[in-house]
Amino acid sequence: MNGIEAIAAILKAEGVDWLACYPSNPLIEAAAQVGIRPINFRHERGAVMAADGYSRTSGRQRFGVVAVQSQAGAENAMGGIAQAYADNVPILVLPGGVNLDQLAVKPNFSAASNYQGIVKRVEAIYRPDQVSAVMRRAFHALRNGPPGPVVVEMLTDVCDQEVPENALDYRPPPLMRQVPAEAAIDEAVKELLRAEKPVIWAGGGVLFAGASAALRELAELTGIPVFCTMPGKSALDERHPLCLGAGSRATTLPAHRWLQECDLLLAIGSSLTRGPYCQIILPGKVIIQNSIDADDINKDESVDIGLVGDARLTLEAMIESLRRQVGDGRGERSRQTAAEIAACRKPWLDQWMPLLTSDEEPLNTYRVIHDIDRTLDWENSIVTHDAGAPRDSIVPFYTATVPNSYIGWGKTTHLGFGLPLMIGAKLAHPEKFCLNLMGDGAFGMSGLDLETAVRAKAPITTVLLNNGGMATYAPGNFATARERFGVSHMVGDYAKIAEGLGAVGITVTKTAEMTPALQRAQRLNAEGETVLIDVHSNLESRRSRWDR
Repeated sequence: MNGIEAIAAILKAEGVDWLACYPSNPLIEAAAQVGIRPINFRHERGAVMAADGYSRTSGRQRFGVVAVQSQAGAENAMGGIAQAYADNVPILVLPGGVNLDQLAVKPNFSAASNYQGIVKRVEAIYRPDQVSAVMRRAFHALRNGPPGPVVVEMLTDVCDQEVPENALDYRPPPLMRQVPAEAAIDEAVKELLRAEKPVIWAGGGVLFAGASAALRELAELTGIPVFCTMPGKSALDERHPLCLGAGSRATTLPAHRWLQECDLLLAIGSSLTRGPYCQIILPGKVIIQNSIDADDINKDESVDIGLVGDARLTLEAMIESLRRQVGDGRGERSRQTAAEIAACRKPWLDQWMPLLTSDEEPLNTYRVIHDIDRTLDWENSIVTHDAGAPRDSIVPFYTATVPNSYIGWGKTTHLGFGLPLMIGAKLAHPEKFCLNLMGDGAFGMSGLDLETAVRAKAPITTVLLNNGGMATYAPGNFATARERFGVSHMVGDYAKIAEGLGAVGITVTKTAEMTPALQRAQRLNAEGETVLIDVHSNLESRRSRWDR
């Protein structure tokens, strides 16, 4: 058994059942020979992003795996890997490498040298007897500690060699969960009980840890409302009376008001990273932060109490401490807070309802989102946005209910990410209806992977806002370049393109056509057909945000 065959056997032992790839890597054939299904994408970045979507919706129980070729393939994969790194997503990337004696020769590309700033862990296989040890370290890193992309570079001549029999022993490393010290938990609970207007800030770590039930229990036990970050959207059912909603920089009015006025912020499963797509935390608040990564504590915010550990175990420990200290008698606070949230939400929704129900044509972006929201079966769907206007428009208004029914992403925002991401999500959850909302600019980055969804029999639906421009940028941005040279103006018959790629293209030009198109897409997906809905929409620039 050579090194490549040994890696394929290890992937099989780890339960990997499919491999994202492009265009060539010896692992593709070796994986196929042991029963792992290779799926070739149209670009290395798309392959990485599909692996990301698979991991995001699998709670560190299953991992997306990618194989790309050396040199140009490894270089092309960097954008997708950087996205996974920014959002703390565990994926395994297996690029080919040059021969060992060429590793230091310019301009040969070394993943082990060049990936350092965008991965959790990277190493190369320099001797055939290292295969099992390197892969053991890789899967240990995927399962444990801060999540992130892990890379194993397979040097060509090394991995062509036979692996010694005594080096073939491989045992999958177990998942290990860490819980904060009891004294720190008790101190955090005391601060929580002292606060006048606390708020819970739920991040993506809640979803990775499977902590949604514990999050809901803590909120109900204390009467404290919950804001979900964009990666944390769906951590709490947004129909729950204590849910404030979710947000990128755009969010709901209840979320904005509580984040502004709270005196204590309890962040669970969150890095509290500052950025242009994250809510701003005002100074002067007591901050209790839980993260699986100690480096997140005091990174961007001055933290009063740090709780390093698994989000679910941390929440369960806090619930136990609360019951020891005060019992279960916080029902009146829950009712009062829920009434305040409802009273705050109503005028905000009333203000937006004319846009959400607008009959204007071309269709208003918010009418499209509203029709998606009221047509889909929330519990049996997975929805995501793309970068820019689709993200900030949909995050406050789509109703996320069960965990991972919405995939929020984007500490760094790669156009076109939503489409391959949704292919990965569909492969993880073939029983779900999977929909991504994207703009015409994003389609140019990943639209050809519609054909991948068709070929892979991973039927998804893409709703494309065909408005001839990039709605994220205000009309004043490069006004002369727009007027004189047509910068950012783009046109296309995207339904026809979809048909040419083997998918079903549906064109929507009338508001009355949107809901029937979504209903038809659900039927077609159930029959195995991939769908693109080409919506002739406006350049809606309004956002539910208060920071400008």
